[in-house]
Amino acid sequence: MATDEQPTGSRLGLALFWLYVLLYGGFMALVLARPDLLSWRPFGGVNLAIAAGMGLIASAFILAVVYMVARAGR
Repeated sequence: MATDEQPTGSRLGLALFWLYVLLYGGFMALVLARPDLLSWRPFGGVNLAIAAGMGLIASAFILAVVYMVARAGR
C-alpha cells in the first residue's frame, strides 16, 4: 500500500467510527433518558431494547462492509 493512500483510508475509517459512536451514543441517550420506552414491543414480542441492540450490531456490520468496499475500489 502506498503511503499517500493511508490518510484517505484513515479518514474514511475515522468517519465511519464516529458515525457508529453517534449511533451508539443515541442508544445510550435513549437508555438514560427514557428507559421505560425500551420495554415497548413494536416488533411482535421483541422489545425495543433488543431490536435497537440488533440494529447496532447490523449497523456495525454494514459500516465494515462499506469500508471494505471503499478500500477495495482503490
